[in-house]
Amino acid sequence: MKIENGWLDAARICPSPNFDKRPEGTDIDLLVIHNISLPPGQFGGSYINQLFTNTLNPDDHPFFQEVAGMEVSAHLLISRDGSCTQFVSFDDRAWHAGVSCWQGRTACNDFAIGIELEGADDVAYDERQYEALAAVTRELLVAYPKLTVDTITGHSDIAPGRKTDPGKAFDWQRYRSLI
Repeated sequence: MKIENGWLDAARICPSPNFDKRPEGTDIDLLVIHNISLPPGQFGGSYINQLFTNTLNPDDHPFFQEVAGMEVSAHLLISRDGSCTQFVSFDDRAWHAGVSCWQGRTACNDFAIGIELEGADDVAYDERQYEALAAVTRELLVAYPKLTVDTITGHSDIAPGRKTDPGKAFDWQRYRSLI
């Protein structure tokens, strides 16, 4: 597994239109862990990919009427089986954090990489996801030297009160032991 020109060679590429360039001179120095499932609490299928590529049909599920049309993305999705899909180059700004603040710095999308785990706050993550996340993290730490193990956080930490992911089911100790 390697990162070249912002792309993970082990990932399936599914380009999202929901990104732009990072501000000039911005260092990547934050990794944000998220979770996502579509419909909520259901795993598998292509709905997450459809959301991140603006092709989600709002008629496919009642919940989709709330999120269809949102222009959001993440850099990478790690599915329940540990497979990776990359939507945005790590070098570019994905639209994953929303209104956010990390150590007094707002607009975390400017300087963060966002990784989505297919999951839910209260559902245990698969061991293959931890292994894939740790492997990707190790590569990110090499590719982006301003990123450190101390600058890895959850979406809930940069958007408290608004977001809860990756949730209580995410085993931070397990993940950090694999890095």
